[in-house]
Amino acid sequence: MKRRAGEWEKKLKKKKLLEELGKNRLPYMTPVDADFHQLWKSKYSKLIFRKSDTVPEELHQMVQEGFLTLREHGCFFQDLVRIKGKDFVTPVSRILIGNPGCTYKYLNTRLFTVPWPNEGYDIKYCSPQIHDACKALIRLNDYLHIEAVKALQDFVETKEINDTAVIDREQNFATPLTEKGSVSEDQSSCCVRADNYMNLKNRTSYNVTLLNYMDPLQMLYLKQEPYFGMGNMAVSWHHDENLVERSTVAVYSYSCEGSVVAESDEQTLKGRDPAVWHVGLKVAWDIETPGLAMPLHQGDCYLMLDDLNMTHQHCVLAGFSPRFSSTHRVAECSRGTLEYIFGQCELALQNLQTDLDSMALSLKSLEAAIIKQAEEIHNEVEFEWLRPFWFQGKRYLKCTDWWLKPIAKLEEFWRKMEIMTSLVLSEFRKEERIEEQRNKTIRCFLLILTERQRLRKEWTASDLSENLIHMMCINRLLPYTSLYLIKASARCLE
Repeated sequence: MKRRAGEWEKKLKKKKLLEELGKNRLPYMTPVDADFHQLWKSKYSKLIFRKSDTVPEELHQMVQEGFLTLREHGCFFQDLVRIKGKDFVTPVSRILIGNPGCTYKYLNTRLFTVPWPNEGYDIKYCSPQIHDACKALIRLNDYLHIEAVKALQDFVETKEINDTAVIDREQNFATPLTEKGSVSEDQSSCCVRADNYMNLKNRTSYNVTLLNYMDPLQMLYLKQEPYFGMGNMAVSWHHDENLVERSTVAVYSYSCEGSVVAESDEQTLKGRDPAVWHVGLKVAWDIETPGLAMPLHQGDCYLMLDDLNMTHQHCVLAGFSPRFSSTHRVAECSRGTLEYIFGQCELALQNLQTDLDSMALSLKSLEAAIIKQAEEIHNEVEFEWLRPFWFQGKRYLKCTDWWLKPIAKLEEFWRKMEIMTSLVLSEFRKEERIEEQRNKTIRCFLLILTERQRLRKEWTASDLSENLIHMMCINRLLPYTSLYLIKASARCLE
């Protein structure tokens, strides 16, 4: 409900903004404008730009070779996303690389990481070249983490960061932790400084990178930027989703300049060469502040610090050449890791017991709260994990088969939860249960089953992939379907 309310609010804001503009366009600036740097400093100071010559040449070579390797192996995929209740295929092709067992959601679509090499994990890649590409990206991730920490420290020291907790203590943070003084005076401030450092580090400890690729000349149609007249957009105006609050986003850009067309001499758009890729920024829902369009060349990087991603929106303006980008994020994945979902499954299955003599399965409790918890986890496993994984099908197998074992384990948990669902209904049919308690549990149970049936219909309607046949087979493993259980549960209330 919150997501739908948020989408509706954004739709109203966009409509109002376009109505106010009419046929007019808002002003924007690029580096050729005299006031560009002043605008950048005053309104976009949390955008930090690093030109390619500041990045180690060895890292450039590794990362760019990695991009090309992943493209050659067919590892970039267009995603099917849901916007305002409709399904769309993204114009940009993507792949998520990051910590093993981590996932990332955007536009109601869950992506599963191709794991980069991590100690303690047995990751078998489909080729040595893909291993090297993933290794290059974790090297880039480490580099951008260090750069982001430096940038945030600079902000703390210059009082430009809008973080009250950090501002109040920035002088203490800048003082060495080994500063001499009495314990009573300095002990608490040392703790504060250490906390602040960890705060900055955590907000730059990237756990995933979302890689993007697009060749504009292969696209039949690209949207026009609607507010400033900036030209073709590869990615529309947005805030990045599902990030740790006030965390930094770091982007490495590689546009294959010279491979298709040189930079255009004809400036058909004010200040912006349409042959060159740009990142566009604007203050969210503001028609007073001019926008910013920053050109992106081979190997350029930029950082969006602190709350910039919340207070501002950004878009990507297409050039003429193919372009790769690696967008490093601190994904808010408290509910998006294997560790989390396995823990949820174990919690649900605590209510299932096996008779040691007959090996018959039964439920330990029919308390409404316990049944509700187990059935909600049942839905979460199916609709947040199994169906999204198989909907994207075998595409991860082009890189690694790492996810197959944990998904098989989740499927086994799911089968047991299907059995638990049928056991609940069997217990409802027993006359000896107290009617008031029984009806309370049934009503709770019925609501969750109705939602399960709705979601199964929704997934069937949007099925564009034959890989969902796998999940359809899983649904037939047991004689009880959601619809049957809903009807049976309703009869128990009569």
